[in-house]
Amino acid sequence: MKTKAVRLHAANDLRLDEFELPEIKEDEMLVKVVSDSICMSTYKCAILGVNHKRVHDDVAEHPAIMGHEFAGDVVKVGAKYADKYQPGMKFTIQPALNYKGTMWSPGYSYEFCGGDATYCILPAELFESDCFLEYKGEAYYEASLAEPLSCSIGAMNAAYHTKMGVYTHEMGIKEGGKMAITAGAGPMGLGALTYAIHRDRKPGMITVTDINQDRLDRAEELFPPKEILEKEGVELHFVNTAKYDDPVAYLRELTGGTGYDDVLCYAPVAPVVTQSSAILGRDGCLNFFAGPTDPQFSATMNFYDVHYNSTHVMGTTGGNTADMIESLELTAAGRIDPAVMVTHVGGLDAAANATLTLPKIPGGKKLIYTHVSMPLTDLSELRAKAEELNDKRFGELADIVEANKGLWCLEAEKYVLANFAD
Repeated sequence: MKTKAVRLHAANDLRLDEFELPEIKEDEMLVKVVSDSICMSTYKCAILGVNHKRVHDDVAEHPAIMGHEFAGDVVKVGAKYADKYQPGMKFTIQPALNYKGTMWSPGYSYEFCGGDATYCILPAELFESDCFLEYKGEAYYEASLAEPLSCSIGAMNAAYHTKMGVYTHEMGIKEGGKMAITAGAGPMGLGALTYAIHRDRKPGMITVTDINQDRLDRAEELFPPKEILEKEGVELHFVNTAKYDDPVAYLRELTGGTGYDDVLCYAPVAPVVTQSSAILGRDGCLNFFAGPTDPQFSATMNFYDVHYNSTHVMGTTGGNTADMIESLELTAAGRIDPAVMVTHVGGLDAAANATLTLPKIPGGKKLIYTHVSMPLTDLSELRAKAEELNDKRFGELADIVEANKGLWCLEAEKYVLANFAD
């Protein structure tokens, strides 16, 4: 079967290729990809090429399909799994396979598997690792966004706290505690925020920091502090740290001087890491969530507090399958809305450029529909795009999005799939 896919040939070399997929083996599966959301990790992979830990050395000879946050439909099932899975089933995957100690992952490491494709082949190790997930919801984009949400779920589950004289870690964020999400008004930060507010074990206070006022304004519009306090019992603050001569002092002041129990750092920027360390309270846990591209990246941290106040630092990269399942269940129950992460939508023909220029594109998640031809478009600019291109489809799509408080939704997805098909 022919497929179209955005593939990595070398560092900074992404191409939209059309090629034949081989016949699947008995322990593989042919799938139709419908949606894929672009991750900053994919950008890092694209600019690093073989220097990325998940990219094979022979990628020039065997280009890797990009994209790991994808969902779609099962087309053909290998004999080994024919009694378990059927064509027509919706699916998503957990790309962090953790297969036999390797870092192999769909969207980084495979010639025939990735989300920026019309069709792809799910490999045997994905099933061996229990990373194939049937999806019973209706909106494909919600399944795509389950993966990035699962990363923040994993980060909060991996946090830990201690008690003096006790050598057992208490896993998870501190219930009723104080949390900061630094550099947190971007898509991943907002995903973490919606999860933190609506999870069972939640903090009593959350401070979201950023230096981009537009992003902070959008975040506050999506999560009105007064409403969140009344409905969820969580005190919420949005802080532009660029506006303060001493942001650390102000952030600590918000806590009543105690500092934060849990800090999630969402930018690989040394001053942000240092600031994240400085606002920790006693037994505070800092999760360095954002992956740097520089293997020599470092930042200063207060080791006096490490020794005397039991502050500690850790890092997580991705969630696990249980985190993915939790994400899907919370979305299905209507407790979290992953659409808060999405600001742009486009077709497969927009994916390569969007990936390579991702840091330069403002806003949140960029959602790609792989069987669609459509320029990457900001949801807030759909009406302007209709005028620019003299294309009423963008105006009709704007009507749908604006009626949903500016957020992506199932109706918008259905419209794009029906009216922008390639």
